[in-house]
Amino acid sequence: MLPSEGFLSSLNLPPELLREALTHASHANETGLSANERLEFLGDAALSLAVTELLFRRFPEREEGELTRIRAVVVSRPVLAEVARRMGLGGHLLLGKGAREAGAQERNSVLAAALEALFGAVFWTHGYPAARDLAEKLLSPEIERYAQATPDYKSLLQELVQARFGGLPEYRVVEEEGPEHKKVFTVEAWAGGQSTLGRGRSKKEAEQAAAKRLYLALGGGETEALPAA
Repeated sequence: MLPSEGFLSSLNLPPELLREALTHASHANETGLSANERLEFLGDAALSLAVTELLFRRFPEREEGELTRIRAVVVSRPVLAEVARRMGLGGHLLLGKGAREAGAQERNSVLAAALEALFGAVFWTHGYPAARDLAEKLLSPEIERYAQATPDYKSLLQELVQARFGGLPEYRVVEEEGPEHKKVFTVEAWAGGQSTLGRGRSKKEAEQAAAKRLYLALGGGETEALPAA
């Protein structure tokens, strides 16, 4: 990975736009500068499209639901924040005094937002092909990693529910069947006014099954959610 200074220079952004991409709202409030929130909004859309195209070209054998799952992980806040950390981006963020003292430069939300803002600035300055090439350069390792990984649907569901509803999914065991050494559990997952059921040989396995169904339902996948009780 390029050192952060070299990376930022390689983007060839107008100085004012680069500064805006790196400006947290806390610094903007203190100085009157523009915060990076608008660029974050633009970059979020450009990054999602770029990763979608990369996945579509790279994995022609994968179904839509699987591609959706990989994309959701790759563009998630924790993954983008880890990429930003590798770049040393936190040290270049413009933060308010209180935010910096509180360690905001290490928060996932702040780092991910800044990286998305940089994508937005690249898209605005150089167009979509440049944004796509940047996504491929920075996120190819994550794409390969999560394309091979067994998905943790409980984590994916939690990320989705937090972003969309500001809360956490809930789980409850609704049924236990079979003898003690061969039990089958049925678990209900609930969030956002919808619920799904999952079955498994352990509570953890059943929770994963229920989380997968609810995640796909809330994310627009093929699985339909059951009405909440």
